[in-house]
Order: sequence, then structure tokens, then C-alpha cells
Amino acid sequence: MSDQLSPNGPNEQLDRDAPAPLHAQVSEQIRARILSGEWPPHYRLRSEPELATDLGISRGTLRRALATLIRDGLLVQVRGRGTYVTSTAIEPSIAQKLTTLSEDFARQGVQVTTQVLSHEVMAAPSPVAALLDLRPGQSVLRLERLRATGAGPVAWLVNYVRTDLAPGLDQADLADRSLFGLLENDYGLKISTGRRTFTATAASGRVATALGVPDGFPLLYLEQITYLDDGRPIEYSDVWIHSDRMRVTSLLSRR
Repeated sequence: MSDQLSPNGPNEQLDRDAPAPLHAQVSEQIRARILSGEWPPHYRLRSEPELATDLGISRGTLRRALATLIRDGLLVQVRGRGTYVTSTAIEPSIAQKLTTLSEDFARQGVQVTTQVLSHEVMAAPSPVAALLDLRPGQSVLRLERLRATGAGPVAWLVNYVRTDLAPGLDQADLADRSLFGLLENDYGLKISTGRRTFTATAASGRVATALGVPDGFPLLYLEQITYLDDGRPIEYSDVWIHSDRMRVTSLLSRR
């Protein structure tokens, strides 16, 4: 007995008598459509109930097929929005919700390495002190990190974190942990809101060297201030993103 995937999807037959399980057959059919370009980046799949009904399979089987492709980085699921084909560049959800790059990479199943390049307590520079509501000369942890995937470096991050709210943070291992996760889980701080500004910039100096691009290469620059639930600022950061390897996408609604 065989089924078809739907007018909007692969039309190869599903063979219920084949050695390969149904979820593997479905995932391979979807994979073929994505890799061939038939389903382009940002294409939204039909809803799970519709796809499962069209196939004559359970939603559990369909979810196993989708999970394989999500793990492989070909699909991404956005809560309340649906399942989308990813682009060839990594697409974190940092333009939609207050997550860190490491959290987004983990959620999408992207293998990433983090190199801590600098990790020191220092007097906050004047602009940073003002943004973090600190007195002149008050201490912050300044953290420089480079994140990379198999394709190469994708982001250079410089964070400034209030040490009065997270004492001893300079002793923490931030190569393998999310900064937000550490602040929330180890220090009991509740991060609730943030403000992010995205602009285009040209690579130069240490940033260009770290990201492996020539001077003048177009980068995406992100500036961020993060706040606790009581309104106190906890962290300020500058992030330079390799525009060929990572793309920021927003899902918008009119109302």
C-alpha cells in the first residue's frame, strides 16, 4: 500500500512494505525537494494535521520525519508560526525573541564551537557604565568570544556584564555554556526584556581577522542591552555577524 505526500509536497509513493520506516521515507522525500530547490528558503510547510492526513500517517510519524530535518538544519519550527525551510545561512531567532546565539544554535541542531578570547573584570567604559546604570569606574566583566560552525567563524561577541549582580562570573567557564543560561540558573537572575539594534557595518581590524574576512567586507552588527524583570540592566553587548554564514530573519504580523 502506498500514499502521496500532498499537492504541495513530494509526490513519490510511500511504500509501507519497504524496509525503510515511513518517517525515513517522508524525511528523504522532503529533503530531496529542499536540496533541489523545489522548496526554496523560507518556504512554509503545510500544517502537521494536513500533511499527516494527506499521507495517511500519524502525526507522530510525521513529527519524527520533521525532527530529522530540523536536526540536520534543513527545517526550522517557529512556535505559533509553522515549519519553514531554512536558508543556506544559519537563521537564528534573535530578531524575534530574547535568546542567545548559543541557544539558537542548540535548538536548530547546529554544531558550534566557542573560543573565549578575553575574560577580564575591568572598570566599565563610560558609555557602557551609563547604559548599565553603573557609577563611573564600577566593575564589569568584559567577555570576548568567537563562535564558529563547520563553515568557519560566524560571530564575534563582546559582552559587558554587571559583576555586582553576578559576583564570581569571571571564574565561570563560558566556552561551553550560554551566558543567559548561566545568569539564570547559577545566579537566579530573571532575564525578561532586551533591546537589539541591527545595522550594517564594514569589517576592519581584529573583527575582520577573527571572522576571516577582508577589510571592508559587509557584516551585520548587533547592539544589545538586556534587562532583568525588575528593570535593572544586566548586560550590554556588541556582536559582529558574518553576513555570508548567518542571516537574521524576522517573522512579522500586521496586527
